[in-house]
Amino acid sequence: MPLPRLRSLPVWQQDGLIALATWLLGFLVYTTGVHGIVTGYDHAPLAVRLLELTALCGLELLRRRVPLAVVLATAVLAVDVWLSPSLPVLIIYTDFLYAATLYGSRRTSRVMIGLAAFSVVGVLAAVLLVAQEWRAAVLAAIAVLPFVITPVWWAANVRQQRDVAEAERANAAQLAKIAELDRRAAVAAERGRMARDLHDVIAGHLSAIAIQSEAALSLPDPKLAKAVLESVRENSVSALEEMRAMIGLLKADGGEAETTAPARLADLAKLVESARASGLEVHVESTVDSRVPLPAAVDLTAYRIAQEALTNAAKHAPGGRVDVAVHCGGGVLAVEVRNDVRTPRPAPGRGTGLLNMRERADAVGGDLTAGPAGDGWLVRAELPVGNR
Repeated sequence: MPLPRLRSLPVWQQDGLIALATWLLGFLVYTTGVHGIVTGYDHAPLAVRLLELTALCGLELLRRRVPLAVVLATAVLAVDVWLSPSLPVLIIYTDFLYAATLYGSRRTSRVMIGLAAFSVVGVLAAVLLVAQEWRAAVLAAIAVLPFVITPVWWAANVRQQRDVAEAERANAAQLAKIAELDRRAAVAAERGRMARDLHDVIAGHLSAIAIQSEAALSLPDPKLAKAVLESVRENSVSALEEMRAMIGLLKADGGEAETTAPARLADLAKLVESARASGLEVHVESTVDSRVPLPAAVDLTAYRIAQEALTNAAKHAPGGRVDVAVHCGGGVLAVEVRNDVRTPRPAPGRGTGLLNMRERADAVGGDLTAGPAGDGWLVRAELPVGNR
């Protein structure tokens, strides 16, 4: 049976196969008469030797589940030594030392290491005191001691490597858990960003639609009303396209690109035309060269800030004058939207426009201020664009 297949078996089956193979090999050694260690002749009957072999092989079934079976194996070894040391019993006993050190508790493993070290000194002292020819006794002890030291040392080394591997697996599991938490946090942050984008897009377009629709209802000139309604339609289509693109991103299973290009300052003219159709008097001053691309995040942020500021102006100061200034210099893109507050009309509910604008500016490392300025209201954003 191949070794990988053997390892896939349950523990009790593995130990059963080991015990059976050990018994067969031991039986072969005993029946051929080559089991003696001290003398070539064995005074013990073969039945007694086979009984020792069977007892040890039976204990092999408990070598992992009851590591202290080494105590019972020691008793069998003592009987074997009293009769006359035999090679099969000594070899099988080394497996019990190995199993007790490897599969036992940490305390059992430390005890086995200590007993192995003590046995070296104890055996050498015993043979020196008992044996008549000390040189031969020392050589015999040195030949026997590796049967005790080697399995314990080997098992301790395997156990140490196993503990290191378990610690590495635990660390890998912790790192995987941390990575999963980071991924979830990143997903939550991205969803928040998308929600803010969706709010800015839909709120800006719908506010413009509401204001323009109200203006169209009160216009006596059919041509002017038609122009306003065309702007309403354009805002509606833009809102649907951007919402469709955002929903597509949320549904995408990774790797799919946006279906529409993100808004940029190059589209500021459309935004201004929509604001004018809402009844605002908008004046634009820009020194930004559209042929020189801005960082994508800064470009989108500047557009959204201008869009939100114009939407707020249409809500709170309808029919007023709005000055939009966009300048780039010294590594900073400055966006200013100033409007006159003639007849303030508060919008219902609690808006998040100013908060969203500040969060957008902070996200790209910029700064945004908004507040009264003279007889009007000023929104100013300074966004870093690097050396330009």
